[in-house]
Amino acid sequence: MTHHSDHRAYFFKIDTTIKKIRNALQKQLNEAGFDLTVDQWVLIDHIFRQQGISQNELAELTFKDPPTVTRIIDLLEKKGLVERGLAAGDRRKFNLFLTKTGEEIYQKAYPIVVEIRRKGWGDLSEADYQHFVRIMDSIYQNFT
Repeated sequence: MTHHSDHRAYFFKIDTTIKKIRNALQKQLNEAGFDLTVDQWVLIDHIFRQQGISQNELAELTFKDPPTVTRIIDLLEKKGLVERGLAAGDRRKFNLFLTKTGEEIYQKAYPIVVEIRRKGWGDLSEADYQHFVRIMDSIYQNFT
């Protein structure tokens, strides 16, 4: 017996929408002169909000594998935006912090991110947002 979702490639719709948003954000970051990729921004954003986060926690939060996070953190460290500090009691773990330069970049780039969020959301309402979150959470939970 067929189900109403059998012919609806909703995952394709989600994927293409995410790519469109990422491309728009990358274009704006580039035009504003930021030497940042969207993936670098995502990590900077999480580190800003949780100074001292571990690389493993960051990988879990961003749904990126640990080697990818390590590679991006290495790049951000070379750019002088992020620094690693040894975790208390475990010399194998690092906690991540934004440098002063990293915080300045965050403050300058954040308005661009907000602009993209506003553009994407357009004139959708708060009720639309609540429905959207409920639907996305439901799809997510179905795979958990």
